[in-house]
Amino acid sequence: MQIIVGISGASGSIYGIRLLQRLGKVDAAETHLVLTRSGERTAFLETGMKGAEIRALANHHYAVEDIGSRLASGSHVVDAMVIAPCSIHTLSAIAHGISSNLLVRAADVTLKERRKLILMVRETPFHLGHLRSMTAVTEMGAIVAPPIPGFYHNPQSVMEIVDFSVDRVLDLIGMPAAEAKRWDGGRA
Repeated sequence: MQIIVGISGASGSIYGIRLLQRLGKVDAAETHLVLTRSGERTAFLETGMKGAEIRALANHHYAVEDIGSRLASGSHVVDAMVIAPCSIHTLSAIAHGISSNLLVRAADVTLKERRKLILMVRETPFHLGHLRSMTAVTEMGAIVAPPIPGFYHNPQSVMEIVDFSVDRVLDLIGMPAAEAKRWDGGRA
């Protein structure tokens, strides 16, 4: 499966990084990364990882300004795209068809080709404009999947909380993780 992973400048860069790490362990996954400049800065502030380290996690990476790249064309077939985290700026651009960089253009192509687009919107609280943008992208075919953790699996670390949301995304793109913690109906 070919998966585009976008990392925007919202807080929560660990979600995109962790998704790349997890997909890197799956032989059937080929990853294409678009890391925005603000995403690179936020990731460094939050994780200490430099852009080059993040790009090394992907099979392919593209400059956000590279609107001529293969990801900008529907003729390049991918199976899914995940933006993790997805800033409100990126969400709004996608909702209104403003393809000003490769990240939003690739999302636009994903939608127009009726492929799976998952947006891990990272903001709180939401105002009405945010909610309307989420409604718009949902009506266009995207899946809005904010990283909202569950706690029924009794997480013992921040990474287990992160992995809960990443596991949900892996489910949505059709690559469920064998180690994912799943609800068992409350059985002991």
